[in-house]
Amino acid sequence: MKMIDNSKFISGLQKITLSILLMLIPGMLSAQQKISFGIHIDPLVSWFSTDIKSVQNDGARAGFNFGLTFNKYFASNYSFSTGISLMSAGGRLVSSDTTVLEFPDSRSTVSPGNAVIYKIQYLVIPLGLKLETNQIGYLTFFSDLGLDPKIVIGGKADIPSLNVKGENIKNELEMFNLSYHITAGIEYSLGGTSAMVLGLNFENNFLDITKDNGTQPTDKVSQKIVSLKFGINF
Repeated sequence: MKMIDNSKFISGLQKITLSILLMLIPGMLSAQQKISFGIHIDPLVSWFSTDIKSVQNDGARAGFNFGLTFNKYFASNYSFSTGISLMSAGGRLVSSDTTVLEFPDSRSTVSPGNAVIYKIQYLVIPLGLKLETNQIGYLTFFSDLGLDPKIVIGGKADIPSLNVKGENIKNELEMFNLSYHITAGIEYSLGGTSAMVLGLNFENNFLDITKDNGTQPTDKVSQKIVSLKFGINF
């Protein structure tokens, strides 16, 4: 759904995110603070949900999330978590009405009942709170809760019924989104501060994914993501 007067809200979220990062990064680079960093690659499955019956989810899509993580500890078992990652996610939508999609140099008219497959690339800067247990043998259990500001850096669409594949669809996507994440997992010590990481993550984007251009129905399309986290902390 194209939100009414959302520019100030989005601008405010961007300013808050930037302010938090500017406050966290100097402390994370300080030698006096315990910090850790890692890399991860997370295979994922994502799908859409809508708030109207005429536009519905038509299935899930596989994707991935790859990036860096940073943790600044303020107690032995508690830390602020952040990082940066590139995420490829998407979903399928089907409408009971005729839908006209706007591309940079053309447009396509999709008949009722035919799916549009979205492939979206995000730049993600998660902000969270990580909770850990004491190490038990080689294992440490953890959870991470927080918010994930997302910026759309790419978007393509397939329309199988029209033989359209890989069409640029950024004109149909809101450029900013925000989700919450809930992660739980284990870390297996490799010695010293190094550890292998395995986790399960759920995300729910609660801002609208798509714009409502032209005669498109007024709806809200949100995205849900389940991923497996594989990583190494240093």
